[in-house]
Parts: sequence; structure tokens; C-alpha cells
Amino acid sequence: MGVRFAVNEVNRDHTVNSAHKTKTDYRLYLVTDRDCLANRDLYESIEQAIRGGVTLIQLREKLVSSREFLDIAFAVKEITSRYQIPLIINDRLDIALAIEADGLHIGQDDLPLTVVRKLFGKDKIIGVSASTLDEAILAEQQGADYLGVGAMYATPTKLDAKTVSLEQLAVIKRSVSIPVVAIGGINETNVRDIMATGIEGVSVVSAILAKQDVQKAAKDLLERIKGKFAD
Repeated sequence: MGVRFAVNEVNRDHTVNSAHKTKTDYRLYLVTDRDCLANRDLYESIEQAIRGGVTLIQLREKLVSSREFLDIAFAVKEITSRYQIPLIINDRLDIALAIEADGLHIGQDDLPLTVVRKLFGKDKIIGVSASTLDEAILAEQQGADYLGVGAMYATPTKLDAKTVSLEQLAVIKRSVSIPVVAIGGINETNVRDIMATGIEGVSVVSAILAKQDVQKAAKDLLERIKGKFAD
């Protein structure tokens, strides 16, 4: 797969200032999955999603080589930096370090958070997946900047995910002081119920990337998050 930017062509002048990570807007958090794109261009889709209102991007690549992931990450970083949108890398600390990403998201089976923090730096955003209250509390105690809680609903993008009820999500939100982002099967039909728990945002994949008009899908979803659309 070709990419539009070579490694040494990335402009780092517009990197998001990670010192201001506490001001990160988690409302509409897009996780990439090229399987949702139906052969549409990844980079154009990301740019359209940002124009539609996406506030945070996580680059997730599970089936490519390390070198290809690196090339893709550099290309995506050019886009997110241009729009001043934080870029989070899924799982791969080495890739996040190599491209000077704004953050990293890790799961329960990845490198321990304490190790990641030491290697990645105190000013970087680190998110942790959690599906139980114990996991959420421990992640906060160990220094996570935000939690990705779910899966809220069954989702084809993560078939092995445990499901979390709205009640459990609300309990987790009340029990931690760091931002909580709900993940898993969230779309325009259920996003308002999710946001009613008081969390900071939602993480979506197909609700934006599987739509023919990515920019409009992002815009409509953000409007619902803001409470401007009636059900």
C-alpha cells in the first residue's frame, strides 16, 4: 500500500502541544479501521472526518508490517497536525515514539501502564481500555489520562470484547476523576443514551468510516453528542 508522505517529509512544526493534554477534547474520538472504508482512501477519510468535527484520532493497524504501520502513521500525523487534532497510536509504543505521536492507547494485555509512562513521557496522553470498575480504578491510580470503557454493544471491529452496561459505565464515571470515553458499537441511534451517563465522549469506527459521506456522518454524530438533534 502506498502512502502520500515519505518519512522525512513530515512537517513537525504543527505538532499538538501535549503539555496541554488536560484540555484534550474527547467528545468524538475516531478509531481507524480500513476494513470499513470499502476501498476509499484512508487519508482523505480521516481529513473529512476531522472537517466534520472529530476531535481525536486513534490510528489502529493490526494487520500490517511495522514498517508499513510507521509509514501510515507518519502520513496520518501530517494531517492531524495540520488540523491541530491529537493523534493517538493504538498499542504500538515503538510507532508512537518514532512519529512523536500525541498519545498511545493500550489494552489490558499490552505493556504495563507504568512501563509505558516511563518510556513515553509524562506529557504524553495515555489511554487505557477498561471493562470493569477495578480495571478503571487501577488505571487511574497508575497514571492513565483517560479510560476507554466498553464494549458498550457488540461490534464487528472487536469480536472478543466484553460488554458493559449503561449502569456500569455510569458507576465507572462516578468512581474516577479522569475522562471516560465509551467504546464499542456506538452510533447515531444510541449515542445520546451513552452521553447521558455524564462521560466525556464516545469512540467510534463504523459510525463514521462506514458511511458514504464521512464528513456529514461526523457532523451529525457530534450534533447528537451536543444534544442538538432530537431522537
